[in-house]
Amino acid sequence: MRIPLSRSIALALIAASALPIAGCAGGGKAKADIPYVARDVGTLYTAARKRLDRGEYKTAALLFDEVERQHPYSIWARRAQLMSAFSYYCDHSYTESIQSAQRFLSVHPGNRDAPYAYYLVSLGYYEQISDVTRDQKITQQALDALGELMRRYPNSKYAADARLKVDLVRDHLAGKEMEIGRFYERRGQWLAATLRFRTVVDQYQTTTHAPEALLRLTESYLALGVPEEAKKSAAVLGANYPGTDWYARAYKLIEQHPPKPAPAPKAGA
Repeated sequence: MRIPLSRSIALALIAASALPIAGCAGGGKAKADIPYVARDVGTLYTAARKRLDRGEYKTAALLFDEVERQHPYSIWARRAQLMSAFSYYCDHSYTESIQSAQRFLSVHPGNRDAPYAYYLVSLGYYEQISDVTRDQKITQQALDALGELMRRYPNSKYAADARLKVDLVRDHLAGKEMEIGRFYERRGQWLAATLRFRTVVDQYQTTTHAPEALLRLTESYLALGVPEEAKKSAAVLGANYPGTDWYARAYKLIEQHPPKPAPAPKAGA
Protein backbone atom coordinates (compact mmCIF):
# COMPACT_ATOMS: atom_id res chain seq x y z
CA MET A 1 0.00 0.00 0.00
CA ARG A 2 1.57 3.25 -1.10
CA ILE A 3 1.11 6.60 0.53
CA PRO A 4 -0.91 8.73 -1.90
CA LEU A 5 1.04 11.53 -3.46
CA SER A 6 0.06 14.40 -5.69
CA ARG A 7 1.79 14.45 -9.06
CA SER A 8 1.74 18.20 -9.45
CA ILE A 9 5.53 18.42 -9.47
CA ALA A 10 7.03 21.82 -9.95
CA LEU A 11 9.28 22.01 -12.98
CA ALA A 12 10.26 25.65 -12.87
CA LEU A 13 13.97 24.91 -12.76
CA ILE A 14 13.81 22.84 -15.91
CA ALA A 15 11.45 25.23 -17.64
CA ALA A 16 14.05 27.94 -17.30
CA SER A 17 16.31 26.08 -19.68
CA ALA A 18 13.96 23.96 -21.76
CA LEU A 19 10.47 23.88 -23.26
CA PRO A 20 7.48 23.55 -20.89
CA ILE A 21 6.91 20.02 -19.67
CA ALA A 22 3.56 18.27 -19.35
CA GLY A 23 2.53 16.70 -16.05
CA CYS A 24 2.55 12.96 -15.42
CA ALA A 25 -0.89 12.18 -16.81
CA GLY A 26 -2.06 9.30 -18.91
CA GLY A 27 0.35 6.61 -19.96
CA GLY A 28 1.61 5.03 -23.14
CA LYS A 29 3.24 1.77 -24.12
CA ALA A 30 6.98 1.85 -24.54
CA LYS A 31 9.37 -0.19 -26.59
CA ALA A 32 11.73 -2.41 -24.67
CA ASP A 33 14.76 -0.59 -26.08
CA ILE A 34 15.72 2.13 -28.52
CA PRO A 35 17.86 0.96 -31.44
CA TYR A 36 20.97 3.01 -32.05
CA VAL A 37 20.38 5.46 -34.86
CA ALA A 38 22.82 8.36 -35.09
CA ARG A 39 20.87 11.63 -34.94
CA ASP A 40 21.77 15.22 -34.30
CA VAL A 41 21.15 16.34 -30.75
CA GLY A 42 18.25 18.68 -31.54
CA THR A 43 16.30 16.02 -33.45
CA LEU A 44 16.87 13.42 -30.73
CA TYR A 45 15.92 15.74 -27.87
CA THR A 46 12.78 16.93 -29.68
CA ALA A 47 11.72 13.33 -30.32
CA ALA A 48 12.09 12.57 -26.63
CA ARG A 49 10.04 15.62 -25.67
CA LYS A 50 7.25 14.65 -28.05
CA ARG A 51 7.06 11.17 -26.52
CA LEU A 52 6.95 12.70 -23.05
CA ASP A 53 4.15 15.08 -24.03
CA ARG A 54 2.16 12.13 -25.40
CA GLY A 55 2.52 10.25 -22.12
CA GLU A 56 4.90 7.63 -23.53
CA TYR A 57 7.14 7.98 -20.53
CA LYS A 58 9.35 4.92 -20.85
CA THR A 59 10.13 5.62 -24.50
CA ALA A 60 10.78 9.28 -23.66
CA ALA A 61 13.20 8.24 -20.92
CA LEU A 62 15.08 5.93 -23.26
CA LEU A 63 15.33 8.67 -25.90
CA PHE A 64 16.64 11.16 -23.32
CA ASP A 65 19.22 8.52 -22.37
CA GLU A 66 20.17 8.37 -26.04
CA VAL A 67 20.81 12.13 -26.05
CA GLU A 68 23.33 11.61 -23.28
CA ARG A 69 24.85 8.55 -24.94
CA GLN A 70 25.25 10.04 -28.42
CA HIS A 71 26.11 13.61 -27.38
CA PRO A 72 27.74 13.35 -23.93
CA TYR A 73 29.52 16.71 -24.16
CA SER A 74 26.54 18.71 -25.35
CA ILE A 75 24.64 21.08 -23.07
CA TRP A 76 21.60 19.01 -24.04
CA ALA A 77 23.12 15.97 -22.33
CA ARG A 78 22.83 17.67 -18.93
CA ARG A 79 19.19 18.54 -19.54
CA ALA A 80 18.48 15.08 -20.88
CA GLN A 81 19.78 13.41 -17.71
CA LEU A 82 17.24 15.22 -15.58
CA MET A 83 14.47 14.80 -18.12
CA SER A 84 15.21 11.07 -18.19
CA ALA A 85 14.84 10.92 -14.40
CA PHE A 86 11.52 12.78 -14.63
CA SER A 87 10.24 10.52 -17.41
CA TYR A 88 11.13 7.36 -15.48
CA TYR A 89 9.38 8.81 -12.43
CA CYS A 90 6.20 9.40 -14.46
CA ASP A 91 6.43 5.80 -15.67
CA HIS A 92 6.65 4.59 -12.04
CA SER A 93 10.08 3.19 -12.87
CA TYR A 94 11.40 4.52 -9.60
CA THR A 95 14.72 2.67 -9.48
CA GLU A 96 15.69 4.02 -12.90
CA SER A 97 14.48 7.51 -11.95
CA ILE A 98 16.59 7.52 -8.80
CA GLN A 99 19.63 6.28 -10.69
CA SER A 100 19.27 8.95 -13.39
CA ALA A 101 18.85 11.73 -10.83
CA GLN A 102 21.82 10.49 -8.80
CA ARG A 103 23.96 10.31 -11.95
CA PHE A 104 23.03 13.91 -12.72
CA LEU A 105 24.06 14.94 -9.19
CA SER A 106 27.35 13.07 -9.38
CA VAL A 107 28.30 14.87 -12.61
CA HIS A 108 26.71 18.26 -11.89
CA PRO A 109 26.62 18.64 -8.07
CA GLY A 110 26.52 22.44 -8.16
CA ASN A 111 24.03 22.82 -10.99
CA ARG A 112 21.04 25.10 -10.42
CA ASP A 113 18.74 22.12 -11.03
CA ALA A 114 20.39 20.05 -8.28
CA PRO A 115 17.55 20.72 -5.77
CA TYR A 116 15.07 19.27 -8.23
CA ALA A 117 17.27 16.22 -8.76
CA TYR A 118 17.38 15.64 -4.99
CA TYR A 119 13.60 16.06 -4.97
CA LEU A 120 13.18 13.37 -7.64
CA VAL A 121 15.36 10.99 -5.62
CA SER A 122 13.17 11.64 -2.57
CA LEU A 123 9.96 11.08 -4.52
CA GLY A 124 11.33 7.88 -6.01
CA TYR A 125 11.76 6.41 -2.54
CA TYR A 126 8.65 8.04 -1.08
CA GLU A 127 6.26 6.54 -3.60
CA GLN A 128 7.56 3.04 -2.90
CA ILE A 129 6.66 3.16 0.79
CA SER A 130 4.77 0.00 1.63
CA ASP A 131 2.27 -1.10 4.21
CA VAL A 132 3.59 -1.31 7.81
CA THR A 133 3.33 -5.10 7.76
CA ARG A 134 6.24 -5.19 5.30
CA ASP A 135 9.93 -4.28 5.52
CA GLN A 136 10.46 -0.53 5.90
CA LYS A 137 13.92 -0.16 4.34
CA ILE A 138 12.49 2.01 1.55
CA THR A 139 10.71 4.16 4.14
CA GLN A 140 14.00 4.87 5.89
CA GLN A 141 15.63 5.64 2.54
CA ALA A 142 12.82 8.09 1.81
CA LEU A 143 13.37 9.77 5.18
CA ASP A 144 17.12 10.00 4.56
CA ALA A 145 16.62 11.45 1.05
CA LEU A 146 14.07 14.01 2.25
CA GLY A 147 16.41 14.99 5.08
CA GLU A 148 19.31 15.45 2.64
CA LEU A 149 17.19 17.71 0.45
CA MET A 150 16.16 19.86 3.42
CA ARG A 151 19.72 20.01 4.74
CA ARG A 152 21.25 21.09 1.43
CA TYR A 153 18.50 23.38 0.17
CA PRO A 154 16.42 24.47 3.20
CA ASN A 155 14.92 27.48 1.42
CA SER A 156 13.94 25.80 -1.83
CA LYS A 157 10.35 25.17 -2.87
CA TYR A 158 11.09 21.46 -2.78
CA ALA A 159 12.22 21.57 0.85
CA ALA A 160 8.83 22.95 1.88
CA ASP A 161 7.10 19.91 0.39
CA ALA A 162 9.76 17.62 1.86
CA ARG A 163 8.97 18.85 5.39
CA LEU A 164 5.36 17.78 4.98
CA LYS A 165 6.41 14.38 3.69
CA VAL A 166 8.88 13.86 6.54
CA ASP A 167 6.00 14.04 9.02
CA LEU A 168 4.13 11.34 7.08
CA VAL A 169 7.22 9.15 6.78
CA ARG A 170 8.00 9.42 10.50
CA ASP A 171 4.41 8.52 11.32
CA HIS A 172 4.76 5.48 9.07
CA LEU A 173 7.96 4.35 10.79
CA ALA A 174 6.29 4.79 14.19
CA GLY A 175 3.41 2.69 12.92
CA LYS A 176 5.84 -0.10 12.08
CA GLU A 177 7.28 -0.01 15.61
CA MET A 178 3.75 -0.18 17.02
CA GLU A 179 2.85 -3.09 14.79
CA ILE A 180 5.87 -5.08 16.04
CA GLY A 181 5.25 -4.03 19.64
CA ARG A 182 1.64 -5.19 19.55
CA PHE A 183 2.80 -8.50 18.06
CA TYR A 184 5.13 -9.07 21.02
CA GLU A 185 2.45 -7.94 23.45
CA ARG A 186 -0.05 -10.50 22.11
CA ARG A 187 2.55 -13.20 22.63
CA GLY A 188 3.24 -12.09 26.20
CA GLN A 189 6.81 -11.02 25.36
CA TRP A 190 6.52 -7.94 27.52
CA LEU A 191 10.14 -6.81 27.56
CA ALA A 192 10.42 -6.92 23.76
CA ALA A 193 7.10 -5.09 23.48
CA THR A 194 8.25 -2.43 25.94
CA LEU A 195 11.38 -1.70 23.89
CA ARG A 196 9.28 -1.06 20.75
CA PHE A 197 6.76 1.17 22.51
CA ARG A 198 9.61 3.04 24.22
CA THR A 199 11.14 3.72 20.79
CA VAL A 200 7.92 5.37 19.64
CA VAL A 201 7.73 7.53 22.77
CA ASP A 202 11.40 8.54 22.60
CA GLN A 203 11.94 8.93 18.85
CA TYR A 204 8.48 9.57 17.39
CA GLN A 205 6.75 11.50 20.15
CA THR A 206 5.18 13.98 17.73
CA THR A 207 3.44 11.29 15.66
CA THR A 208 -0.14 10.10 15.94
CA HIS A 209 1.06 6.84 17.53
CA ALA A 210 2.49 8.38 20.71
CA PRO A 211 -0.73 8.20 22.82
CA GLU A 212 -1.26 4.51 22.10
CA ALA A 213 2.44 3.81 22.74
CA LEU A 214 2.10 5.33 26.22
CA LEU A 215 -0.95 3.16 26.95
CA ARG A 216 0.84 0.05 25.72
CA LEU A 217 3.81 0.95 27.92
CA THR A 218 1.47 1.20 30.89
CA GLU A 219 0.10 -2.27 30.09
CA SER A 220 3.55 -3.75 29.55
CA TYR A 221 5.07 -2.31 32.73
CA LEU A 222 2.17 -3.65 34.78
CA ALA A 223 2.63 -7.07 33.22
CA LEU A 224 6.36 -6.90 34.03
CA GLY A 225 5.57 -6.09 37.65
CA VAL A 226 6.92 -2.53 37.70
CA PRO A 227 3.82 -0.46 38.58
CA GLU A 228 5.81 2.70 39.31
CA GLU A 229 6.99 2.81 35.70
CA ALA A 230 3.42 2.15 34.57
CA LYS A 231 2.24 5.11 36.65
CA LYS A 232 4.87 7.33 35.03
CA SER A 233 3.72 6.36 31.53
CA ALA A 234 0.08 6.94 32.46
CA ALA A 235 0.98 10.33 33.98
CA VAL A 236 2.77 11.43 30.78
CA LEU A 237 -0.23 10.25 28.78
CA GLY A 238 -2.60 12.23 31.02
CA ALA A 239 -0.46 15.36 30.84
CA ASN A 240 -0.21 15.36 27.05
CA TYR A 241 -3.41 13.66 25.89
CA PRO A 242 -5.90 14.13 28.76
CA GLY A 243 -9.11 13.84 26.76
CA THR A 244 -8.28 10.71 24.79
CA ASP A 245 -9.62 7.20 25.11
CA TRP A 246 -6.01 6.04 25.50
CA TYR A 247 -5.70 8.00 28.76
CA ALA A 248 -9.08 6.80 30.02
CA ARG A 249 -7.94 3.21 29.53
CA ALA A 250 -4.57 3.84 31.18
CA TYR A 251 -6.23 5.55 34.16
CA LYS A 252 -8.56 2.57 34.60
CA LEU A 253 -5.60 0.17 34.50
CA ILE A 254 -3.75 2.10 37.20
CA GLU A 255 -6.87 2.14 39.38
CA GLN A 256 -7.11 -1.63 39.04
CA HIS A 257 -3.49 -2.00 40.18
CA PRO A 258 -3.09 0.22 43.25
CA PRO A 259 0.39 0.36 44.79
CA LYS A 260 1.01 -2.15 47.51
CA PRO A 261 1.44 -0.60 50.98
CA ALA A 262 4.97 -0.59 52.33
CA PRO A 263 5.57 -3.29 54.94
CA ALA A 264 5.40 -2.11 58.56
CA PRO A 265 8.80 -1.81 60.27
CA LYS A 266 9.67 -4.65 62.62
CA ALA A 267 9.60 -4.00 66.34
CA GLY A 268 12.92 -2.87 67.69
CA ALA A 269 14.21 -1.93 64.26
